[in-house]
Amino acid sequence: MPSANPQIQRNIGGYLDHLLVERGLAKNSMAAYRRDLGRYQEYLVSKGITDFSVVSANEVSDFLISLRLGSKQHPALAPSSAARTLIAVRGLHAFLAKEGITASDCARAVKPPAISKRLPKALTFAEIEKLLNAVGAGSDSDLSILMMRDHALLELLYGTGARISELTDLGLDDVSTLSKQLPILRLKGKGNKERLVPVGSHALRALDRYLVRSRPVLSGKSTASSALFLNARGSKLSRQSAWTILQAAAERAGLAGKVSPHTMRHSFATHLLENGADVRVVQELLGHASVTTTQIYTLVTVDQLREVYATAHPRAQTR
Repeated sequence: MPSANPQIQRNIGGYLDHLLVERGLAKNSMAAYRRDLGRYQEYLVSKGITDFSVVSANEVSDFLISLRLGSKQHPALAPSSAARTLIAVRGLHAFLAKEGITASDCARAVKPPAISKRLPKALTFAEIEKLLNAVGAGSDSDLSILMMRDHALLELLYGTGARISELTDLGLDDVSTLSKQLPILRLKGKGNKERLVPVGSHALRALDRYLVRSRPVLSGKSTASSALFLNARGSKLSRQSAWTILQAAAERAGLAGKVSPHTMRHSFATHLLENGADVRVVQELLGHASVTTTQIYTLVTVDQLREVYATAHPRAQTR
């Protein structure tokens, strides 16, 4: 543990003894607490603080910020790691207040950083092309009836940002009005909320080929179904089967383990935003009730911010 005022060292040592003896923390947990509190002690030393009685919520909050920003001595921490460190600091201050060492628990009001929802990594456009070519490359004569269906399904999945269940729930009536002049698809999302989504030319061509050459063959294998996408027996394609189609295409494209239905939706949103689309337009296309949900896609890491700032701001660059 870094050198510090003996009083601070004794207080932190007392808390660590409490964790070991009274709470019986495991060896690895104790090591994590020592590391986190050692960094906190180092921070207090750098601020010239020699007694916990003068520490306020502002100092604890500033320490949390320093964890996220990093320094020459320490790399920046992810929100989850910073939250873990703050838990150790909050536990320390609660202990000090309970023992009467400090008048109050100053860290109680400092909240841990919000941990953003984990999103699948967006595919690059080149990877999307590989995936779509895995089921749609070649002339009509080279493609099987099922590959024409699979190509139409995946083109629509990426081209509209739809949930896979929204596509498997489509009926023939939903695409009967699609045309080059008015390529707008009506999707029914969560809570039966409807939205209108444009359909691109590639998806439109793949869908047209499926409807003309593939679906009539599939529908003839069973009783007539009103579903747009049919399985090999002529019945409605299930959500699970659509997921299997996507996984098989990913394997053929060399993308096994990188693709899920939500990856396609995430890639759709990310590529739109990267190419200048307004976040509120993307919100409408995805069918999000709140733009806050869509803004998850626009988040950048602290490291990215620092890198852009360091390379772009004239007063941040070294001479």
